[in-house]
Amino acid sequence: MVRIASVNVNGVRAAFRKGMGPWLDARGVDVLALQEVRAERSDLEALLGDDWVIAHDAATAKGRAGVAVATRVPHVRVSTKLGPNTVDTAGRWIETDIHTPRGNTLTVVSCYVHSGEVDTPKQVAKYEFLELMTKRMKKLGASATPSLVVGDLNVGHRTLDIRNWKGNRKNSGFLPEERAYFDTWMGAEDDPQYNTGQKGRFVDIGRAAHGEVEGPYSWWSWRGKAFDNDTGWRIDYHLANSALASKASNYVIDRAPSYDTRWSDHAPVVADYDI
Repeated sequence: MVRIASVNVNGVRAAFRKGMGPWLDARGVDVLALQEVRAERSDLEALLGDDWVIAHDAATAKGRAGVAVATRVPHVRVSTKLGPNTVDTAGRWIETDIHTPRGNTLTVVSCYVHSGEVDTPKQVAKYEFLELMTKRMKKLGASATPSLVVGDLNVGHRTLDIRNWKGNRKNSGFLPEERAYFDTWMGAEDDPQYNTGQKGRFVDIGRAAHGEVEGPYSWWSWRGKAFDNDTGWRIDYHLANSALASKASNYVIDRAPSYDTRWSDHAPVVADYDI
């Protein structure tokens, strides 16, 4: 069994200062995918220690974005290339291949999609990234190698994924154009083959685990009473291709017990894979 956790740490140094270390020590994680690292590789090495093998890709702008995958075993392959060099995807996509204890190859991607902002260059960059991501997703979805794409994808796919979806229909993160990409990856809600992994698509492990219910959410604003009232968004995902999806179990979002015990505005998303 391989336990994989994904979390947007909102700055890994700040997360460790606020309590990420004890959570990680207690959680029995084998593969740790991080987003918004906002630090250097040396920082990750110092914080995680010698027991982890780290693959890291920093953003072009120092102190922004950044993704990483840390594992208990060596990496067979690491890639950060998602598209042409004319598009800046640094700090947003990193692929790693590892060999599991059974000798199987497993691909794990840590991804951080742009947050976007309607009618600004930020939204243009988000769509540009989603286009490149979709091309790669098609290849990973059709691959015979068990593959998992995790991370902060900054889009709620369905109305079940956002508490206040009616108030966010015209905001980045819940635009129809953004959600259409997720339809391509998992199937549309009204598609009989939605979330089955057929046709080279992925399975949203969170939705498969919890069924047709609201949430559970993975991100809450720091402002107001969003966390206390559970007015959240489910924008952190485990997406598994058909070669891996049936092996998933024990999916859970590690929601902090209280507002003042949070060490990020995102909660870790954890699942076990029998591979």
